[in-house]
Amino acid sequence: MTDGTLNDIEKLEGDLWEAADELRANSKLTSTEYCMPVLGVIFLRHATNRFKAAQLQIEDDIAAGRMPKRKPIPADYVRRRALFLPETARYDFIISRPKDTNMAQALVDAMTSIEESFAPLAGVLPKDYNIFGKEVLEALLKIFNREALQSASGDVFGRIYEYFLMKFSIDKAMDNGEFFTPPVLVQTIVNVIEPSHGTVADLACGSGGMFVQSSYFIERQGADAAKKVTFYGQEKTAQTIRLAKMNLAVHGLEGHIAEANTFYEDVHTLVGKCDYVMANPPFNVDKVDAKKIEKDIRLPFGLPGVNKEKKVSNGNYLWISYFYSYLNSKGRAGFVMSSQASSAGHDERDVRQKLIETGAVDVMISIRSNFFYTRTVPCELWFFDRDKPVGRQEKVLMLDARTIFRKVNRKIYDFTPEQLANLTAIVWLYRGQTDRFIGLVQEHLERTIAEAGRIKGKADAFRTTYDAVGEAVTPFLKTLPKGTPLHATLAERDEAAAACFQGLEELTAAISKDWKKSPVKKLASQIQATADLEKTAETCRDLVKDLDLVYKLTAGLIESAEKDAHARKHDAWDGRAIGRLEKELDAARHGAVEQLKLTAYFQRQAHWLLVRFPDAKLVDVPGLVKLVDKKEIKAADWSLTPGRYVGVAPPETDEDFDFEQTIFDIHVELADLNKEAAALAKKIQENFEGLAV
Repeated sequence: MTDGTLNDIEKLEGDLWEAADELRANSKLTSTEYCMPVLGVIFLRHATNRFKAAQLQIEDDIAAGRMPKRKPIPADYVRRRALFLPETARYDFIISRPKDTNMAQALVDAMTSIEESFAPLAGVLPKDYNIFGKEVLEALLKIFNREALQSASGDVFGRIYEYFLMKFSIDKAMDNGEFFTPPVLVQTIVNVIEPSHGTVADLACGSGGMFVQSSYFIERQGADAAKKVTFYGQEKTAQTIRLAKMNLAVHGLEGHIAEANTFYEDVHTLVGKCDYVMANPPFNVDKVDAKKIEKDIRLPFGLPGVNKEKKVSNGNYLWISYFYSYLNSKGRAGFVMSSQASSAGHDERDVRQKLIETGAVDVMISIRSNFFYTRTVPCELWFFDRDKPVGRQEKVLMLDARTIFRKVNRKIYDFTPEQLANLTAIVWLYRGQTDRFIGLVQEHLERTIAEAGRIKGKADAFRTTYDAVGEAVTPFLKTLPKGTPLHATLAERDEAAAACFQGLEELTAAISKDWKKSPVKKLASQIQATADLEKTAETCRDLVKDLDLVYKLTAGLIESAEKDAHARKHDAWDGRAIGRLEKELDAARHGAVEQLKLTAYFQRQAHWLLVRFPDAKLVDVPGLVKLVDKKEIKAADWSLTPGRYVGVAPPETDEDFDFEQTIFDIHVELADLNKEAAALAKKIQENFEGLAV
């Protein structure tokens, strides 16, 4: 997926949410009421797209003789990762119904017919569309019938579905969003345990994100997830199980998901049978009945501590023990856990000691706060491997990723795809997979060169628009006497532009001359290429400032002409055309700046890896990673907290720090806070009015 496509999808997601949420506000429905019906509409739109794609595949297969000439049956669609949809359940049929149609009933009938034809969805799909007014429901259907969605692929709809789950989670629908794990944490778990075959279990499966990301991993390896793995899930909340089944179905997947409280139940009888276990269980649960589980075979290390009320004082180590017990002799596990658990004392420490002594604890990763959408707490990712090579059984990889993050907004952080890839590469080095590390460095370098090659087109677009602005303002400037302040501003602008354009020309000429070929896929060649590209990256960062200055001076010239020289009153000044050109110049500036930043960014990714691991071998890096042995862990009271071992990183200069962007972010954050304060004040006022106070 190209960056352009990714940006388009992100914009589409935002537009869809904004439109749908505006309807929710107009309808006076709560997020909880609105969540399932909206996800049902997304599901129906996606199911229709998949049905059409499968229909074309079937027609092609019949024409090519790959299947017999007969009327297709539902199983033919399922084999192509699609649901068979009766005509009345297809999105385009529903939305084209006559105006006097009861659309709510049409949707209920559609959902019912899908459930009747696909048993795993029986009783799952939403049917409460009568809560909508006719106009609101019709508008909602139109939102998800935009041209961009009518033929969108599964990846696109998977992202949209996950995006809406996230947004409903942020709005604290469905039990404060506990059903939803941020995709970047799920992807981190998938990257480390690499679920490629067999039985995959999530014993607190929420909306099924672990299964979906596992399927993506398998498909990236060129395999069919439906044939390679079997998904098993448990979830205690019936409503959340519906979300999980819909999430699997919207991705063309199936799974065995049961309603159960995993503290007390193992409905799939999976102890010792799982190839992979993944989960984000609820943290710090303190009311588990110890009597019910004291003889549970899933607790090979014993109960972690019981209080006077005969309750387990903290359920974290129940989950940890369960996950270990579900693995077969070659199994791997990855799960999210409270940061308190890795150094907890007393009985929990005793359980942790026994676990470490098995040799199965493989990797520990610390994650900073604000990665969750509804909780600000930090966490850690635990990884088990019951088939570790002999040389690693006495060791644990400690990885402190708290200084690695991208700020999505003032409340939410995540990893960029490249940051996540680099963290994964450290695990590869730990496992001796040098070729994968070198391959990732190669990807970063090739991407740097590719992005550098796109600078010229963006720079030319900026210069063309810059010249057009100059031509538009010159007639008016000629009417002014020489030596005015406006002429001084013009001269300053022209001087800055000349320097900027010369720098861009020199950069693009050097790129064209020196970077036609990718470096050889060998470490020495990569190190040299990264060093050579450092100058290119530095130049890119300098030119970002130059482009910003040229735009600011141009905007200042226009503003000064209109405010100080009253240009709008003059026939030689076309204010509307000049205003349009100014906007086009800003857009062209943004395009050129982003291209320069991308070039520098990807060079920094290669540099980040090679400066820390110059021999493509795992070494201790202060503040980031350390490979510790059992003796060191024992000396630290059996702690599994990475920060306790890796130490503190030396201070680094952030070469990509953008002061102006930071100030802009602060203004955006302040605006958000003001907006929230206004909304809260309005709500308080409404509550008082409701109390007749």
